Amino acid sequence: MSASKNEDSNIAVKRFTFEEKSLTLTVSVPEVLDPQYGMYVWPCAVVLAQYVWVHKAELEGKTVLEIGAGVSLPGVLAARCGAQVMLSDSADLPHCLDNCSRTCGENQLSLPVVGITWGQVSTNLLRLPTLDFILGSDVFYEPEDFEDILFTIVFLLRRSPHAQFWTTYQERSADWSIEALLHKWNLKCVDVALESFHANTEHLAGSNLPGSHTVQMMIISLKEPCER
Repeated sequence: MSASKNEDSNIAVKRFTFEEKSLTLTVSVPEVLDPQYGMYVWPCAVVLAQYVWVHKAELEGKTVLEIGAGVSLPGVLAARCGAQVMLSDSADLPHCLDNCSRTCGENQLSLPVVGITWGQVSTNLLRLPTLDFILGSDVFYEPEDFEDILFTIVFLLRRSPHAQFWTTYQERSADWSIEALLHKWNLKCVDVALESFHANTEHLAGSNLPGSHTVQMMIISLKEPCER
């Protein structure tokens, strides 16, 4: 990872480099250096991006939505790997939506950016196409939001019943569990070991993340997807 200052002194551009044999791909991510916004690249985003990179062949040509995108590292990487990507963040936080677009610009991409609200079936949510994959890094951050977040994910999965939700989260408390909610919403969850996609090391993608942070990777889907 390398970093440089943008012409806007409140923005620093970080670069994450993903490598596989002779193939190298670099994604530039603008971080807004304003404590009010908090739009930084967190460890979960880098781990999820690494999973995207290792599974890039699976994503090529597929329709992908990143939710709670913020800095949009996983989603932009998926787009650079050939997926048809849409980015989304809170409809109530226009600066987050702006940063999704800013990241696209840094990587010479023009991707749809959609505002949605956890727990609400909005027009923007209804207009989304059938999805193959949903990406979300560290969306399970505040326990009081877990129910609304899973409602939105379940809504998306029921409209695209064969889709998978790829997500990473950082363990912050033993009391922060979504297990009961997964059961309530009839979801199945597969834990993915970080070593299985080479994400169990420091300096991932040339960064100093995830370091000693405890990050988990999960694939969530409906227990009984409908037949197409």
